[in-house]
Amino acid sequence: MAASDAPLFSSREDLEVVAKRLRRRIVTMIARAGSGHPGGSLSAVEIVTALYWKVLRHKPADPLWPDRDRLILSKGHAAPLLYTALAECGYIPIEELDTLRRFGSRLQGHTDRTCVPGIEMSAGSLGQGLSFATGVAIAGKLDNKNYRVYALLSDGENDEGQTWEAAMAAAHYKLDNLTVIVDNNGMQLSGCSNNIMTLEPLADKWAAFGWDIIEVNGHDVYKLLWAFEEAKKTKGMPAAIIAHTVKGKGVSFMENNVDFHGKAPTPQQLEIALKELA
Repeated sequence: MAASDAPLFSSREDLEVVAKRLRRRIVTMIARAGSGHPGGSLSAVEIVTALYWKVLRHKPADPLWPDRDRLILSKGHAAPLLYTALAECGYIPIEELDTLRRFGSRLQGHTDRTCVPGIEMSAGSLGQGLSFATGVAIAGKLDNKNYRVYALLSDGENDEGQTWEAAMAAAHYKLDNLTVIVDNNGMQLSGCSNNIMTLEPLADKWAAFGWDIIEVNGHDVYKLLWAFEEAKKTKGMPAAIIAHTVKGKGVSFMENNVDFHGKAPTPQQLEIALKELA
């Protein structure tokens, strides 16, 4: 169980209630902002729910607690998802979610660690998060800390050479305190991932770079919790969880719809989405 002063839930039903609430907040805040990235935020909801409510050791009242586990959001365009989780856990006020992307708001379109408590990395260009996470994991080893580092990547980031340089380094340094989660929703900004750059066999690629591989349904919170436990048991090498997900999960007209990679729902579409997520 996580060492945390955030709410912790034990049942699958409780976690699914949290996930649905996060989805409602995500589509609402993006609709009010008139811009944002709903597709990739919605696809990773269960991953982030499992992490913040069951897996991570974290303290919202002390965001810089030295022994905290770290979540590195490499797919920084999914900032709305992370903001909602941080708000629900008490890092920032819930009402601040309505300021997404507004002039002067702390809640920028991509995460900024200098102004939002609980954010571990300022994000923007894809493909950089695993390098950052590898450095944090190495620091933990050098400092004899027992915190764990989790890096949430998009599947499109597997097109980036820097991702594989970091993967090679993490295996070389035997970073068994590092876990990657690939949000494998099959879609990128301009189409299907495998049409843009063939990813499969994705698990075999990560294994060839020296990682322990765990594949899981990324929308089943119990299977995700099992996967995170398996990753903790891995010794002498980092672990990669390939989470099979659906872009835009939970909203019928967004699911597997590349248009909603980076497009806000209209007020009418928001009304439909909220009814589906009731």
